[in-house]
Amino acid sequence: MNTTAKNTRRTAMASLASSMFIFGTIGIFVRNIGLPSSLIALVRSVVGLLFLLAVTALKKEGFSFAAMRSKLPLLALSGILMGFNWILLFEAYRYTTVATATLCYYLAPVFLILASPFVLKERLTAKKLLCVFVALAGMIPVSGVLQAGFSGVQELKGILLGASAALLYACVVLMNKRSGETPPLKRTMVQMAAAAAVLLPYVLFTEELSTLSPAPVELGLLLVVGVIHTGLAYMLYFGSMNALEAHTLAIFSYIDPIVAILLSALLLHEPLGLGSILGAVLILGAAFVSEQPEKKK
Repeated sequence: MNTTAKNTRRTAMASLASSMFIFGTIGIFVRNIGLPSSLIALVRSVVGLLFLLAVTALKKEGFSFAAMRSKLPLLALSGILMGFNWILLFEAYRYTTVATATLCYYLAPVFLILASPFVLKERLTAKKLLCVFVALAGMIPVSGVLQAGFSGVQELKGILLGASAALLYACVVLMNKRSGETPPLKRTMVQMAAAAAVLLPYVLFTEELSTLSPAPVELGLLLVVGVIHTGLAYMLYFGSMNALEAHTLAIFSYIDPIVAILLSALLLHEPLGLGSILGAVLILGAAFVSEQPEKKK
């Protein structure tokens, strides 16, 4: 590998690591925004879309809907699911700890394993089934049920919301796989536009916006979620994809939950006992192993 290629790879790895770190901090910001989750998701999709459109314009990259016309219905549906996936995840942060919500969200690979034989016609191997059982076993200590039962309806609701968000995210991933060779950044822009188009009437019909009086700090945090956690993070993530292998992308993706778990304990002082750590290892370990390619005999 020549010097130029090495520098390109280092830059891509730095961009990928930065994007995963940013994604891992979103729970800390959302927990401090006292606005409806649907409104946060709407602002995130709109601000993120505007950011990516501005970047595309500055780079003078063309964007043609005509070239993606045949894939627009599937991309639009996946974008709508992505928007509601954000709502469920943000709601999970309100009912349980950021660490627990994040770990529930990382059940998405489990749902992908179970759905792939039916949607992608992939073989369900013994290794993948074992990963499903290990991940589900990890949910037992994470839920806290071994210590003193569920700490209440709120905790259980947060776990269910996080798992539901994971289910929707798995659906988005499956739809992305079915959409073919669509440029990732442009695909995400279409998805954000679809999410915003659906979330806007949803927010108007379900929320009393006139009664909301967000503090300046909350508005600042909301802007950060849109610009940094969406626009910038997605730009860094997709900008690194072409220079790195799939297994490298998979490994670096675990920076996200690790950062979320550590920050929830350090900044939010959320409890992180031995059981939670064991559950985190089981869930993340199972997800990681499930994403590794099968060895050919």
